[in-house]
Amino acid sequence: MTITKTKNESSLCLALEGRLDTVTAPKLEAELKENLAGVTELTLDMTALHYLSSAGLRVILTAQKRMNRQGKMTVRGVNETIMEVFEVTGFTEILTIE
Repeated sequence: MTITKTKNESSLCLALEGRLDTVTAPKLEAELKENLAGVTELTLDMTALHYLSSAGLRVILTAQKRMNRQGKMTVRGVNETIMEVFEVTGFTEILTIE
């Protein structure tokens, strides 16, 4: 998975490309831990993400919980396959998806 980071003052956008699974989830988790201090607006751009596993869901949920305390998080560019994962797991009720 490739992560492209764009940070402007208190907003952070992480564009995810490839697969977010057991192998790559720790990479996203580390990126979030390093960069969320002082961020009030987090965007996860999933336009180029084509697979999402439960390990990826755990990292997304952790990020959402943190952003609930310090700002807001938006997920955008979700394809049909990943949206189905979000719907089946109930994440559509938790996340702000554009």
